[in-house]
Amino acid sequence: MNTPHGPEQVPHDPRADVSVRFALRSPARLKTELLAGLVVALALIPEAIAFSVIAGVDPRVGLFASVTMAITIAIVGGRPAMISAATAAVALVIAPVSEQYGVDHLIATVILGGIFQVLLSFLGVAKLMRFVPRSVMVGFVNSLAILVFVAQIPHLVDVPWMVYPLVAAGLLVLVLLPRITEAVPAPLVTIVLLTVVTVAFSLNVPDVADQGELPESLPSLFLPDVPLTFETLRILAPYALAMALVGLMESLMTAKLVDDITDTRSDKTREGWGQGIANIVTGFFGGMGGCAVVGQTMMNVKVSGARTRLSTLAAGVFLLILVVALGDIVGLVPMAALVAVMIMVSIATVDWHSVHPRTLRLMPLSETVVMIVTVVATVSTGNLAIGVSLGVLTAMVLFARRVAHMTTVERTLTSDDTCTYRVTGELFWASSNDLVFQFDYVGDPENVVVDLTAADIWDASTVATFDAIQQKYAAKGKTVTIVGLDGASLERLRRLSGRLGGEN
Repeated sequence: MNTPHGPEQVPHDPRADVSVRFALRSPARLKTELLAGLVVALALIPEAIAFSVIAGVDPRVGLFASVTMAITIAIVGGRPAMISAATAAVALVIAPVSEQYGVDHLIATVILGGIFQVLLSFLGVAKLMRFVPRSVMVGFVNSLAILVFVAQIPHLVDVPWMVYPLVAAGLLVLVLLPRITEAVPAPLVTIVLLTVVTVAFSLNVPDVADQGELPESLPSLFLPDVPLTFETLRILAPYALAMALVGLMESLMTAKLVDDITDTRSDKTREGWGQGIANIVTGFFGGMGGCAVVGQTMMNVKVSGARTRLSTLAAGVFLLILVVALGDIVGLVPMAALVAVMIMVSIATVDWHSVHPRTLRLMPLSETVVMIVTVVATVSTGNLAIGVSLGVLTAMVLFARRVAHMTTVERTLTSDDTCTYRVTGELFWASSNDLVFQFDYVGDPENVVVDLTAADIWDASTVATFDAIQQKYAAKGKTVTIVGLDGASLERLRRLSGRLGGEN
């Protein structure tokens, strides 16, 4: 049975035991999960090789990282059906380590980064996701779609002309086949069909084998040969911490995206320390580390309809089998087939409603600005973490600006010797900074009452502002009485007033 979000919804238990048992009991669901994993495994091969090049390591390092990341996160992760593997974001962060110090130091950095991710997760970093507004999420999704599409362009430039009809045929299959049957995932049919055509007609087009050498043996335990000294820690810690933060941000954002698509809720804290454990395991098997792979996750969840950890586990296992045992066959897969699949993933990932002219007319300008900042920053840097960070920062600034302009001050002369100022609104650093200029220190009578019944004090900046107001009136021999506060606002004023030092 289909739903607006794709194939049937699977009950979700934070431990994910329910959904896996469901898949094992249902032949249809089992087939969907396994075939989805196979499609993802095929799509991971060229990307893992490409990310290895970015990190400056042998392709085997990226491929083994994708295998161990996927298998480990399927067991310890918090978000069912999410794919973790070698990624460009992590590769960019750790590339300088490989270049300057060698592979052993790079692997040590991956292990240390995993330890940092575990520690940060137990410190509650996943809870920060609640501060990511919807407009940033929409920007994240749309920029992801653009990055996935842009990543395919190199495979469409300066290539034999037969690549173009192959890509077009692949897109045709991806669009039409789901309307006829969903018995087999359209991406898998596309890959198999185009591979058969390429081999049968001996077409001279780029294939997976052209992307790099595939491994011929299983990954083995690897202990990095680095000095266990404070100097080594000093060198590696900044890179490891950066890797941990980038990996966590991209993984948690992807988990939230899959939550929205599947109408389920996942354990973000478990996902965070699960990513850390996966990176530790990956490091000890000589992998380059990684995090959630957004494009392959969308392929798994949105295109292939996977919903359980079984698909993630299958992706890791199939990837290992494909590159070690069936490397010669996998090498025949034309890149045109994978490009067609990824183009369809990018099209399916775009939040088309968010960019519809009617939506843009109805949406507040600040929300649209936040989405645009997120998209532009992400696409221009190629880093989802940077884009999300700038998007959140923009949203915070615009929110503070909007709230700051909602504060009002009304002056009333209640008697010959008393003047009352009624302040309305939420008072914090942005809204209270100009408050000091809204009082008539010279013209007011001897007694001034500041009525805060319709206001709240949220920070020390506001308390400092009222201290400054009292000091200005005191300098002219006048007294100020603040009334109307209660609860936390009153407690904050009493605790901080007169103790912040100096005039605002």
